[in-house]
Amino acid sequence: MTAVEHPARAGGPARQPARIPFPVVDEVSRHCLQEEEPETVHIEIHLPGRLDRERLRTAFVAALRRHPRILMREAPGGWFRRRYEWELTAEPDVEVVTFLPAGRCALRDARTRALTTAPPLTLSPPIRLEVVEGAGPVEGSEATDAVGVAPRQDESPLRQPEGTVLFLTVNHTALDGPACLRILATAAEIYGGRDNSPAAPPVRATQAAQDPVDLPSNWSPPARVAPGTPEPSPGNGLLVTELPLPHRPKGSPYTVNDQLMVATALTLTHWNREHGAHPRPLRITMPVDDRPRDTSMPIGNGTRLVEVSFSAEELAVHAPADMPGLLHRTATRTRALKSLPRPQLGHGASLLTAPVTPVAWRAALTRGLRRAAGPWTSTTLLSNIGRIPYPLDFGEGAGRAHAVWFSAPARMPRGLTVTTASTAGRLHLALRWSRALLSHGDGAHLRDLFEHYLHTTEVTP
Repeated sequence: MTAVEHPARAGGPARQPARIPFPVVDEVSRHCLQEEEPETVHIEIHLPGRLDRERLRTAFVAALRRHPRILMREAPGGWFRRRYEWELTAEPDVEVVTFLPAGRCALRDARTRALTTAPPLTLSPPIRLEVVEGAGPVEGSEATDAVGVAPRQDESPLRQPEGTVLFLTVNHTALDGPACLRILATAAEIYGGRDNSPAAPPVRATQAAQDPVDLPSNWSPPARVAPGTPEPSPGNGLLVTELPLPHRPKGSPYTVNDQLMVATALTLTHWNREHGAHPRPLRITMPVDDRPRDTSMPIGNGTRLVEVSFSAEELAVHAPADMPGLLHRTATRTRALKSLPRPQLGHGASLLTAPVTPVAWRAALTRGLRRAAGPWTSTTLLSNIGRIPYPLDFGEGAGRAHAVWFSAPARMPRGLTVTTASTAGRLHLALRWSRALLSHGDGAHLRDLFEHYLHTTEVTP
């Protein structure tokens, strides 16, 4: 569907906006919303130069019109309705782009808002773009300032203000990060007049036919992230950091995603061992996105979720000599899981959202099943966006993005998500956690553990 409203006939009444039933992912998320931990996706883009305000506003609204599926709001309805529906609109209901004054705490405050205040579903579109002007990157260090996290001792202070940071906050009930990155790429192209077409995806080596696929059992409850020092205030905490991309020998049978998966598993095994948790298998949820990255990309929640399992035994004792085998096993598992056809949230979710009873009844059932399934929820979520496919080049004056961070919601019972992307040859890592589980100091320690274990994956097979 490309038209967002049906035109009125001459002299006749205006037609009602078109409506689209909530897809399965949107409905399940809508059922389980919590004010304490909003379901937001945070996207943070750092540019070296400045943007013209009115020109950016015009370009961003034009990008929304080019992808009309994003111009939507939740249609009103009673408890007895069988479906939630999105109502498509011709124009935004609100001013989407806001420019914020520069200041010492501007970046921290913008990140905090991205975690604590979701764009409402009842206003079109369910996103907002905040622009922090005069925000320079961290100089000579591997981390930016984080929400409430003190920098490490080896970090240098910020440069004099010179750049711009774009904060796109997304209501995850409606949209996901890759879809909104596509919107930003379109806005960059309209603003700067330069080609922001996606780069060709990397060519992956095919899995050898003789490679066995060893998938540990998913029947036993997986390990939970051991509690650190919970905080009294509800919501999420966030830490963002920049790391070197891990080295991978040419022709390796594994990808950077597999290295990140192994680093995440070893980090959490180390963390749980430090906190006295009994060894248990780990399961890490991994979003898989098969959508094209060009302008034909479907806008919405388009990823499907698979779970990568690790046995307690293969993670209990780690030595450099074991790393090639662990990486190879992880690669065969992730390839096999990606190739399996599967609904986005599994077959059970499709049955749960069938419109045979009022949506309010299904909401109560969904929340109850989610609580009951808590012990079987995966240990954590690793969302690797990979190499940012778009230049995100805003043209002369603003320049091309040199850092892009994403973060995914971190509600309990997982309580921790790891999100990565690579830009300009660097890895941009975001750790996001539930304050009911971890503190800011815990986040900094997990970052250091992740950096250490990611380095260990660089051993030559």
